[in-house]
Amino acid sequence: MGITVEGLRRTYGSVPAVADLSFTVAPGEIVGLIGPNGAGKTTTLRCLAGILRPTSGRIVLAGLDTAQRPLEARRQLAFMPDEPHLFEYMTVEEHLRLVGRLYGLTDIAARTAPLLDELELVGREQRLPAELSRGMRQKVVIACGLVRNPPVLLFDEPLTGLDPLGIRRMRDTMIRRARDGAAVLLSSHMLPLVQEVCTRVVIMHQGRKLADGTVEELAARADLADADSNLEKIFLRVTGHDVPAGEPSQAPDA
Repeated sequence: MGITVEGLRRTYGSVPAVADLSFTVAPGEIVGLIGPNGAGKTTTLRCLAGILRPTSGRIVLAGLDTAQRPLEARRQLAFMPDEPHLFEYMTVEEHLRLVGRLYGLTDIAARTAPLLDELELVGREQRLPAELSRGMRQKVVIACGLVRNPPVLLFDEPLTGLDPLGIRRMRDTMIRRARDGAAVLLSSHMLPLVQEVCTRVVIMHQGRKLADGTVEELAARADLADADSNLEKIFLRVTGHDVPAGEPSQAPDA
């Protein structure tokens, strides 16, 4: 179950945005998908979410192949994108009710109340998107994804616009969902937080996977031995932006 990606490839014309990418996320895991800008992280998430069609490869969500059973597979996931797109003339509460109608949820009110409290949206139920801060709009998007309790969660830079308390609460939200059995894939540039919440990390560069494992496993590699189990140091070393003293700096080949 969870997420399985096998040989994923997505090209734009002749340019590969993602090349031969394979990884898994088991139920209960939080896997961090990290890499420099342009590494292919968002393209990967959009392929998983069904927004982009893979050029080749296989994606399985909660045991369902997205090519063979696309609608059923994508009902198993919630994708929280980096930009909070909401309906201009619908309130927070109306957004959640719409999700409930679309997915046939008969207990949307019971689901909504604790989620509004968890995401600090209590008191804002009747507000329109224009009346909310960027961080609050992001929380509404996340609430719309979480209200269904799907077994697969995809977060693309979910912490943008959040204050330190909001970041801490979002951390707790992701950990709670993983403990409840969801497979969580998180893309974020906030490496200290990724190291804190993720059970494993996948490092991408120029569309390819360069590393996959726990921080401790990566730090045990001979070429990363002096990274001191620090994800930022590991990330810079793996992507070729930091090398041991005395060695020439050279980014990995594509």
